[in-house]
Amino acid sequence: MSNKTTEIPYYQDQHNEIELFEHAYNNQLPLLIKGPTGCGKTRFVEHMAAKLGRPLYTIACHDDLTAADLVGRHLIGDGETYWHDGPLTKAVREGAICYLDEVVEARKDTTVVLHPLSDDRRILPIERTGELLKAPPGFMLVVSYNPGYQNLLKGMKPSTRQRFVSMRFDYPDKETETKIIQQETNIEPALSMRLIELAHSLRVLKDHDLEESASTRLLVYAATLIKSGLDPIEACRAAIIEPLSDDEETVEALMEVVKAKMAVE
Repeated sequence: MSNKTTEIPYYQDQHNEIELFEHAYNNQLPLLIKGPTGCGKTRFVEHMAAKLGRPLYTIACHDDLTAADLVGRHLIGDGETYWHDGPLTKAVREGAICYLDEVVEARKDTTVVLHPLSDDRRILPIERTGELLKAPPGFMLVVSYNPGYQNLLKGMKPSTRQRFVSMRFDYPDKETETKIIQQETNIEPALSMRLIELAHSLRVLKDHDLEESASTRLLVYAATLIKSGLDPIEACRAAIIEPLSDDEETVEALMEVVKAKMAVE
């Protein structure tokens, strides 16, 4: 769950997100990243952690995530009870960056533990041990979520959201997305451009026939399969279209778009 490497993962800056992240880090401010699935939020955080030389703890949030999963719990081993830190506690102790991906998926009573870390106190009370951890300067709390998934049951409370400096992500423009795909896969430029055109055609269908759009991540998957020798049409079916829908008729309709866009002229 923790990651520290001297190699900085590739990330193509789109606006001023790198500068904003650095200012937030330098001023010990928590950061909220909003954006659709697969648009580069996680890669961006990995890039910034490596760039700043900080360890990174990434937590994928879900319905069953408890406060103990974040903070820690007592365990039994060798006939005795001992305390085991959770990833949030480890990040605070080490002065690391702690990234909670899709934070709105976690239970409300779980995210409450973030409150004292996301204001000027920067503390983590550990009730079960009575310890009160003060976050060192190197610690940073980063959370993300997809606003498109928000509803009455799964949304970030205003009282939580307003504790963070926020930035909004979206899918890159065509030029930037082309650079990303070529950097990640070294695919031929002509094929890369056809994938980008396909993605933009599919994204027009968002909120009409599809719940999610073709993400940059899926384009990289498709390009990787094509680069390894798989037929481009079949690569797009497996990496882009099938992940977007379970409905057979919808898949076949989308495949017509694929064939039109990926056909070799």
